[in-house]
Amino acid sequence: MKKIIDITLRPTTQNDLETLFKFQLDKKANYLAAFTSEDPTDKKAYTEKWTRLLADERITTKTVIEDGTIVGSITKYEMNGNAEITYWIGKEFWGKGIASSALREFLKLETTRPIYGRVAFDNIGSQKVLTNCGFTKIGTEKGFANARMKEIEEFVFELQQ
Repeated sequence: MKKIIDITLRPTTQNDLETLFKFQLDKKANYLAAFTSEDPTDKKAYTEKWTRLLADERITTKTVIEDGTIVGSITKYEMNGNAEITYWIGKEFWGKGIASSALREFLKLETTRPIYGRVAFDNIGSQKVLTNCGFTKIGTEKGFANARMKEIEEFVFELQQ
């Protein structure tokens, strides 16, 4: 029997940034995310970027909580006029169904459709999360992945309803 994941989503605050910054320092997580900041260790740049994002009313950012612990974040933003989804779960919380549970809950709150997700071609875990939540792969693009210092293929997923 599959374990039910009890997660809570709440608005992200400045106080969450310290924990979320630490999550994105993990080298394996950065590699899989691929399309990351140029220098993930630059805390000042990270904090400045997220301070701007949190102040932007067009962006919806939630902190993911499990059993009272911050385990990640999930965000809707706009890119080229389209609603896009991104999430980051701390590596120590992978494999528990948290990302899928968080995305399902987030999609109840964020009803913009269509909404898109992008995943590095070899990030199988995130591909499963998106398909488990009803997204369909609709194409591929290439882009420069800072975490890999080269251009790679990225899969584009879409959720219609």
